[in-house]
Amino acid sequence: MKGFDLAPLLTNPEYLGLLGHGIAMTFIIALGSWLLAMSLGVLLLALRLTGFRIAEAVVAAYISYHRNVPTLVQLMLWYFGIASLLPDGLQGWLSDHQGESVFAILALGLCQAAYFSEDLRSGLRAISPGQTEAARALGHGYIGTMRFILIPQALRNSLPALINHTVSLFKNSSLAMAIGVAELTHAVKEIENQSFRTFEIFLIATVLYLLFSLLLMGTGAMLDRRTRLAGAR
Repeated sequence: MKGFDLAPLLTNPEYLGLLGHGIAMTFIIALGSWLLAMSLGVLLLALRLTGFRIAEAVVAAYISYHRNVPTLVQLMLWYFGIASLLPDGLQGWLSDHQGESVFAILALGLCQAAYFSEDLRSGLRAISPGQTEAARALGHGYIGTMRFILIPQALRNSLPALINHTVSLFKNSSLAMAIGVAELTHAVKEIENQSFRTFEIFLIATVLYLLFSLLLMGTGAMLDRRTRLAGAR
């Protein structure tokens, strides 16, 4: 029976290389998904505020689907279902260019957009209706009012919730292992299969995920302090 020993893992260049590649891929997946989720979240919020019933119904259905279907199932649907419906040429191109990473970013980003949209909508509700009227009185149209007046304030009001869901998105990037993405969890599993040091390598993974999550939360707390209105409590 092997005793606890981190040295064989931390001094092996091959294992360190696998960990480094896994960490890099984790951040690529998380960042790509975050950018997609935030962009789409703002768009969903804008559509919901247009006042058109069809647009509101479509957005409500989108949010309901992504909030009630497990993220892992959505990943599987994209990679094994939707991917099979693409033209053969595009499927071949994706296979040669890390298509599993593309589908992971799409699935995680589209899913998280539903949560970001609801966070922004909650932040928007905290804004006085009089600000919209004042913006219109100053000559801003709908897009200008959203872009320059409402969305910046909604972002500030919803920052704590957005940070929480950003951390969740980062952690959910580990689900991409299920479709073959060589991110951190996938790298850890490969090292475990080669070294047979299960406890040690998963302890390292736990510490890394905890460290990165705490860094994200700390960055969010700093942004919250800097963007807080003077005199706000």
